[in-house]
Amino acid sequence: MAERIEQRLEDRIPELEQLERVGLFTPKEIRAVLRKASALEYKIQRRALRKEDFVNYIQYEINLLELIKKRRARIGYSFKKEEIESSIVHRVHSLFKRATGKWKEDVQLWLSHVAFCKQWVISKWVLVTSHLLCIKTNSFISSVAALWIMAAKWEMETRLSSESARHLFLRALRFHPECPKLYQEYFRMELMNAEKQRKEKKEFEQAKMDLVAYKDTKIQSVEFRLAVLSIAKLFDFTQDLQKEILESLQTEYADDPLTWDYMARRELDLGSLKSTEPTTKQMKVSEVTQREERCCAVFEEAVTAVPTEDMWKCYITFCLERCNRKTNSEELKQKRLERTLSVFSKAHESSLLPESLYKQWLQLLLESNLSEKATEVAEAATKRFSLSAEMWQMRLQVLIQLKNDNVTQCFEEAFKHLKSKVCGTLPLWALWVEWSEGTNSKQDTEALYQRSLHATAPAESVTMKEKYLDWAYRNGGYKKVKRVFTSLHENRPLSLDFFRKMIQIEKEQESCKMLHLREYYERALREFGSTDSDLWLDYIKEELSHPQGKPENCGSIHWRAVKMLQGDLVEDFISKYTLLQTGHL
Repeated sequence: MAERIEQRLEDRIPELEQLERVGLFTPKEIRAVLRKASALEYKIQRRALRKEDFVNYIQYEINLLELIKKRRARIGYSFKKEEIESSIVHRVHSLFKRATGKWKEDVQLWLSHVAFCKQWVISKWVLVTSHLLCIKTNSFISSVAALWIMAAKWEMETRLSSESARHLFLRALRFHPECPKLYQEYFRMELMNAEKQRKEKKEFEQAKMDLVAYKDTKIQSVEFRLAVLSIAKLFDFTQDLQKEILESLQTEYADDPLTWDYMARRELDLGSLKSTEPTTKQMKVSEVTQREERCCAVFEEAVTAVPTEDMWKCYITFCLERCNRKTNSEELKQKRLERTLSVFSKAHESSLLPESLYKQWLQLLLESNLSEKATEVAEAATKRFSLSAEMWQMRLQVLIQLKNDNVTQCFEEAFKHLKSKVCGTLPLWALWVEWSEGTNSKQDTEALYQRSLHATAPAESVTMKEKYLDWAYRNGGYKKVKRVFTSLHENRPLSLDFFRKMIQIEKEQESCKMLHLREYYERALREFGSTDSDLWLDYIKEELSHPQGKPENCGSIHWRAVKMLQGDLVEDFISKYTLLQTGHL
């Protein structure tokens, strides 16, 4: 292995000599590059290869290329690129090939290679071509639609070969016959090719589109049809095709909310003023109002024909979009608001308003100063979704915002309904103690904190312990927080932040005691010593820097860390400890 690494380093010498000779790097910098390259080479020659080592090596070389580029621009020297940059580009290309050969299923690695090739094509290095060929032939990557599309676009846009692009799309569809994105991009490519031929004034018959991507597809969904329709609308010669797609939607998907949604929104684009004469502000407002009313007429028909939550969601989403549009007309603004609130009410009365939309309804009511209505809606929402912690949280936020007298009663009611839920109540407890801090006595708030520790799931109680510790320090000072810490430090599970918070509090005291810091670190290490190398390092730093610290303890802490840390964390710890000893950390 050592011989192979030495050979690779020797191969770098010509490019490094050129860098120094032309004044782009100093001798000291050249030595630093060699040291770093040596360390990186050793990592990728190990028996147990790690992907992150290859990624780090590649990133280092790319950073080197960027630095060379900047220095060339600064001194105005543009020669010797073949000897310098091309050599580095070739090395990065080889690293990528090794990495993608080892981790064939890592799509991001392939995409990073493509991005590099596109950015660093130098002189006659046709790396993009060779890499895209790799993508086309690799057995796993051939099933990844994004890469096929990228390759086809490159053929179409860079090599100007529609035939090659078509061939790639057809091959891709054999591998991935049910991928909507492939069909859509294939369809787009064919339309672009047809438009190009028409613009070149060839006979229209020569520009016939291969519509296999639309007509012969196995994909049957409204989303796909609408996506294809949106692509077709970009080309002015597809009127008949658009009509055909539209008719298929209305015939085959008459019960789908997305079909109705499209048909309703289509009214916004129909019947606009075609007069070339000047129009007044009132005329424009009137026209917009009429279009929106036509849209809503279609939606009203839709919620009758397809009475589902999804259909109402489409209707409400449209109303909210129009409501949020800017307008200088107060009349139009008010009409949109009233319409939106009315549609929310109708959906709610039909028991078909989705849970996710109640929050937006309440927000709109509060913004409109309709406090009483907001309170009613929030209560109705928790009756309908009594087991939803999100609904109760939403109702409580409304009551708190309105300074309602029934906040405590509502919290109790919420937990009564949610008592069977093991998880998911943390946001409610956090909201309750936060509200209590600004409203109730310290005794009541502390009682709530202690109650929350028993009522929340173990994983969620961790957060409440952190909040309790923070509250104790803010409201009772050091003695209080020390008592709370003592009462909780054996109450597992605990978080690392719980201990770090106590360490930070101790360090903020004028009489910061190393004895106490040792206690907190030792307790933290008992819980997290096998998974956090930085905790050990911080402990060592305290012993070295604290007036009451004992540097002689560092050796023992180091030995324990190496023994306790898991896997690669040992190597990471030793590396950082070495830097600490030499004063570089």
